[in-house]
Amino acid sequence: MKHICRLILIIYWCCGHVSTKKPDVNEKPNALLIIADDAGFEIGAYLNKICQTPNLDQLARNSLIFNKAFTSVSSCSPSRSAILTGRPSHQNGMYGLHQGVHHFDSFNTIESLPKILQRHNIRTGIIGKKHVGPDNVYPFDYSQTEENNSILQVGRNITHIKLLAREFLNSSGDKPFFLYIAFHDPHRCGHTNPQYGEFCQRFGNGEEGMGLIPDWHPITYQWDEIVPPFYVPDTEAARKDIAAQYTTMGRLDEGVGLILKELENAGYSDNTLVMFSSDNGIPFPNGRTNLYDSGLAEPMFLSSPFHKERKNQVTNSLASLLDIVPTLLDWYGISENDTTNWESNEIQAKRAFSGKSLLPLLIKEPDDKSNEAIFASHNLHEVTMCYPMRMIRTQGYKLIHNLNYNSPFPIDQDFYISSTFRDLLNRTKSGQPTYWFKTLKSYYNRPEWELYDMKMDPAEVNNLASKPSVSEIFRQLKKRLFEWQQNTNDPWICAPHAVLEDQGAYKNNPTCLDLDNFS
Repeated sequence: MKHICRLILIIYWCCGHVSTKKPDVNEKPNALLIIADDAGFEIGAYLNKICQTPNLDQLARNSLIFNKAFTSVSSCSPSRSAILTGRPSHQNGMYGLHQGVHHFDSFNTIESLPKILQRHNIRTGIIGKKHVGPDNVYPFDYSQTEENNSILQVGRNITHIKLLAREFLNSSGDKPFFLYIAFHDPHRCGHTNPQYGEFCQRFGNGEEGMGLIPDWHPITYQWDEIVPPFYVPDTEAARKDIAAQYTTMGRLDEGVGLILKELENAGYSDNTLVMFSSDNGIPFPNGRTNLYDSGLAEPMFLSSPFHKERKNQVTNSLASLLDIVPTLLDWYGISENDTTNWESNEIQAKRAFSGKSLLPLLIKEPDDKSNEAIFASHNLHEVTMCYPMRMIRTQGYKLIHNLNYNSPFPIDQDFYISSTFRDLLNRTKSGQPTYWFKTLKSYYNRPEWELYDMKMDPAEVNNLASKPSVSEIFRQLKKRLFEWQQNTNDPWICAPHAVLEDQGAYKNNPTCLDLDNFS
């Protein structure tokens, strides 16, 4: 049976960029941040006509909808660290995944959002997937995460999550609060909990041995009705994978609805800013761990009870998950300079954050978006996956710098065993058609520089880096990217053709010393 999603009205405004009204201090504003895990645009509000997401669609109708929001790194822990610090992973120290053998942490002296808010007597809470550390950098007053619970219960059991949110909201008293709900859906689980299916789509569905989540009403999708995104192979294996993902997206959607209902029942809907997004791209080919738009682009809704001007409207202004911290500090009326001891290793800050507040967009669209740019920085995912990349994207062009371009692009464990990738790999090995827009050879082996015209080539398949006709654009983007790396104290700034010396004789004059390895 074909599932029809509710579509929303999209209206474009072209207005000036102005400062927005701050909530009055007596209103004690609160904030709710909801982050999905590996979600993409499987949402009716983004015109997906199959996947049913009525609660997210309702949130979108009450929000400003972002058409061009991007993560700063397409990897879980690095992205979550950037979300909670406002600083890219190369600056906050979370170079790769936090858990298990990967064992990456942020620098001990980093100032995170919950630390800043606690200093201002704002109660902080986290429910779900934390996946960052150490605890002294990311302290929450109320914490129900994988560190003290089963991740399946606090990340996917939406009834349990609802009750935890109720507990937090009912115990907040008169203090303003920040609540961070970090769902584990729709992340793959075939690598860790294969009994529940590729995307844990059977967890809690009431079948024998699967348990029961009382508030979830699972929807099963027919694989032959699925239309894969352009960057996913159009095969039976991939369509079945997506069908399972859609079922899990339905659980996420119902979970979002439950949380918003708890907010309303507790009497906080009229003074709480609500933000929804996801940490990184979907776990499919060309998605997660990539700096192509298919790996970086994220859904984002921003709903303010004090701003009615652009509800159910769309912004095409470039936004980054690095903007979340500046936005929330702006919401609470806290200066972004109120961040002491936020760096380590004697690196001096040039500016507290490289992102900006998104609140002005709730009033008007910028008149001129031509100079907008967002940046991304990827180092590792799993500890074995060393493939540092840097990226700048404007409204018109994207430049990617692959620092480890002499090595093949790595594949992570849970994606490798997925039916989509195994089918792609087997088809490639046997010489069968892959029904994919790339080859595995080209996917693994990438040049040092990739430059794409995002208006003429949104699929990012025609690399212009060597074209004389765009040499000036290439030069300008390289310059802006290098300046961003300087401003964010990127340890990889000289890679791969030089070594950064910034200690001893070079302490006051950091220098890239040539390796003479261009040939």
